[in-house]
Amino acid sequence: MEQFEGLTPTQTVERVGALLGCPPSSAQVAQYLDLQDPLRPLRDEFLLPRVSQLPPSDQSVADGSADCIYLVGNSLGLQPRLARQYLEEELDKWAQTGVHGHTEGCRPWAWAENNIEQMMADIVGANREEVALMNGLTVNLHLLLLSFYKPTASRHKILLEAKAFPSDHVSTYTAHTYLHCSSFKVLFHIVKKQKGEETLRTEDILDVIEREGESIAVVMFPGIQYYTGQLFDMAAITAAGHRKGCYVGFDCAHAAGNALLQLHDWEVDFACWCSYKYLNSGPGGLAGAFIHDKHKDTIKPALTGWWGHDVNTRFQMNNVLDLQPGVSGFRLLEVFHKAGMAALRRKSVLLTGYLEYLIRLHYTRDPSQPQRAHVAILTPTDPQQRGCQLSLCFSRPIHRVFQELEKRGVACDMREPSVLRVAPVPLYNSFSDVHRFIETLGAALRASSS
Repeated sequence: MEQFEGLTPTQTVERVGALLGCPPSSAQVAQYLDLQDPLRPLRDEFLLPRVSQLPPSDQSVADGSADCIYLVGNSLGLQPRLARQYLEEELDKWAQTGVHGHTEGCRPWAWAENNIEQMMADIVGANREEVALMNGLTVNLHLLLLSFYKPTASRHKILLEAKAFPSDHVSTYTAHTYLHCSSFKVLFHIVKKQKGEETLRTEDILDVIEREGESIAVVMFPGIQYYTGQLFDMAAITAAGHRKGCYVGFDCAHAAGNALLQLHDWEVDFACWCSYKYLNSGPGGLAGAFIHDKHKDTIKPALTGWWGHDVNTRFQMNNVLDLQPGVSGFRLLEVFHKAGMAALRRKSVLLTGYLEYLIRLHYTRDPSQPQRAHVAILTPTDPQQRGCQLSLCFSRPIHRVFQELEKRGVACDMREPSVLRVAPVPLYNSFSDVHRFIETLGAALRASSS
């Protein structure tokens, strides 16, 4: 898509419409963009459910044989075609070699995660030794906070944003519980959005850090806010925290595989993420954790275990802990390596921009037609402040709209009190998916008003 380099999504869509001699909202524009998309073949590497296979679908209002409109990669990524092959290979190895599978074969189980640590490091902008694949997201949050939150009489606050995902709040409270025997009372300082606004201003976050920083032990923010889809300026937040002597960490559950991350270069102290959303590992997939290598000899895990022991001496069983330095002491990505995060991000900006363009074109509030259904976008309009997700608010009851979309084979998700999250993922979603969604949304809105 080099011919559109430097253009905004709106300019691109309108230029294609002019080139084809059709309205920018035409399905022809989506089809043209799909044909020009160099990442289009990646879609074939995933299994896309048919409408009839989705439990809430209603074939009286939707074609059951058609591919569903899958816009919920922010919650669970599609299954890669290779997943079944890899699982069957390991099951066969277990059946045929038994215990020897721990140490033999192309993917020995005893250190299986080591085979893909470099690919994961590339996705989050880290060195290989800074990344570990282990546990689940909440467990990793607990472990990291227990090690980085070291309160003193003068520095004992944890800085959060007001609507952080519950895991972030749970983990900070766990850190407090773990340290209950200390004489310091942990305080949570919350950054809130300004009245009448839906997202946080970067300058407000930085101002709080500047004012309160000398009493803040840890700044703990999401990379992307799960509800609004806002992508935070992680580099600026990290730099501001470090100027005041704070540790800075990020929950990158919605950022890993979605936004361009440079955790090492930004000097982020720690981060963690799950792998079942944009990284498509499936339910139960191992989570990831990052600790900057500047801490490898100074930050130690609060809870240690056998899998944190150096792999070269782990089986000597001498009960002397030979702890691996850095994050390893805490302990299916080929498609990303093939595409490259930079190329995926370029497509994502255009794909989500196309979705935004069509929503604003068809569903902007018209004061002259107060009964007409309209949609508001909570996510920032600046592509540099969002990933692929748009969070939508409706003038119709959200539960009814969501129900009508599901009947028609749309997979997205609803978050209380009033948001529908729609995430066109560049790995497998097409511009035609977006166009179909907009058409289906119109039918859902009409049905929800009847």
